[in-house]
Amino acid sequence: MQMGDIITFGNYSWQVLCIQDNMVLIITKYIIDHRPYNDKYIDTTWAECSLRKYLNKDFYESFDLAQREQIVDVTNANNANQWYGTAGGIETKDKIFLLSVEELVCKYFGDSSSLLFNPRKTQRYWFERKDVNNSKRIATLVNNTKQVWWWWTRTPGRVGIKAVYVHGDGNIGIQGNNILKGNVADGKCTGGVRPAMWIKI
Repeated sequence: MQMGDIITFGNYSWQVLCIQDNMVLIITKYIIDHRPYNDKYIDTTWAECSLRKYLNKDFYESFDLAQREQIVDVTNANNANQWYGTAGGIETKDKIFLLSVEELVCKYFGDSSSLLFNPRKTQRYWFERKDVNNSKRIATLVNNTKQVWWWWTRTPGRVGIKAVYVHGDGNIGIQGNNILKGNVADGKCTGGVRPAMWIKI
């Protein structure tokens, strides 16, 4: 197994992001669901949001017992928004989680850390339109591999009612999308979900 490989785990295809000792970090190859970040339009963090609760209960329980025993509990740091200072909340212990901005731009989709740690004073909406690693973060829908869509991270946005997301072109919306309210027919901001997890191999 190598980084970048696509494997099957449960009912999904997963991309290998990291191999460490007898464990691998995987993320779904496709956007497998559309959900709001939270079920209430109030200030929230990854620790408190309904999407985290769903991933670590209903989604986790969709795997069979042998698969659940392979999934590793991890402690995740939840840093503040690099541009706006919005608090990311407490550390969390997760079985299944969303990636953070730091993980997206420094570790697993190429190294764009120089852009993260040297933010421009004029940055308000986008990480970097010309980032060479944007194309690596583009994701398509599981039932339509030609249709790209935006997807959530666990990093807070400009305020506590927003969360940072990855745009359809792979650029990162640093100001964030609303965690619940949106412009679709049901009035909800339903972003793409690409769960990540560490599993034993």
